[in-house]
Amino acid sequence: MEEKELEELLVQVGLRIAKRGEGTLFVVGDVKYDLLVDQNVPSFKVTENPKLLESLALMDGAVIIDKEGFLKAYGAMIKSRFSLKNYGTRHSAAITASKIKENLVVIVSEEDKKVRIMKNGNIIMQIDALQKGVEKSVSQAVGILESIGIGTVGTVGASILAPGLGLALLPGVVIFGSAYYLGKILSKKN
Repeated sequence: MEEKELEELLVQVGLRIAKRGEGTLFVVGDVKYDLLVDQNVPSFKVTENPKLLESLALMDGAVIIDKEGFLKAYGAMIKSRFSLKNYGTRHSAAITASKIKENLVVIVSEEDKKVRIMKNGNIIMQIDALQKGVEKSVSQAVGILESIGIGTVGTVGASILAPGLGLALLPGVVIFGSAYYLGKILSKKN
């Protein structure tokens, strides 16, 4: 399965959840966790059943997906090693999970209705679920990250504590990164 397809699916499902005023956490990769619920749903390829994925994501806890795109667990409590002032347990779990090398984390905030993509403990993209027509920008936004090597295969980002340092290239989508990567984005658009 292509990583870009999985990332796009998680963002699209996250946008639907955010628009309803609910939150969730998706982790693609390995992370330590305890189960909050019995695992009655067998593993499945998440891109083949997005509705089931969305239903499982609405439970308390995180949804854990392996690198091949198969469900590993749902209703999972990630053992957080980090906490952030003014942020809840979901964000602490997201930062912990994203600091593990090669993990991709998609966090949906019920408070501000934003979907954030994280790698290496940093937000690399933020998408506003309330922006009209933002769903149409997801594929293009993920493509921009992939084209400059900072999507699911790379790492870059601004700290969650300084989210105002991003660049909005598409309506409702903010891409975070160093001046070098933001320059690469701008040069590719010209």
